[in-house]
Amino acid sequence: MFKIFAHGHKNIRATHRTTFEITKSEHLTPRGDCIIGVGADKTLVDLPEDLKALLKAGHFFEVELSLPDYGISEMVIGKGDSNLTLNHPEDIVVRKSTYTCPRTLLVRANKAACDLNREMVEYLKEKNTELVFTLRPLKAAETRD
Repeated sequence: MFKIFAHGHKNIRATHRTTFEITKSEHLTPRGDCIIGVGADKTLVDLPEDLKALLKAGHFFEVELSLPDYGISEMVIGKGDSNLTLNHPEDIVVRKSTYTCPRTLLVRANKAACDLNREMVEYLKEKNTELVFTLRPLKAAETRD
């Protein structure tokens, strides 16, 4: 399990159809329609080596996105890929597609920004809203491939 803490921003829209992202950056323009959290305390370079190995081996993972102050959470399932580099120092992207780049954490995800709970997205438009991004490997029986 790996947790990342981020927070909301007034320009969060979460309307992108194929990805969602959290970033270390505090700056966000309305064009960043995939971003759901800013000011992340960790990025891909901080992932433990055992999780990186599972990701690069193509294992399935669950991402829990939670807003502890509001009791709201959402689960996303995605998959690792042998082409992942997991070395971007700023951004973490979860994708519905199979495209990979240094910013990619998971591919073939079952949700993108536009699919997320809209109540959650509204809360994420507030700077003081804490977002917890928890990454967990799934056992074979839990995957939905």
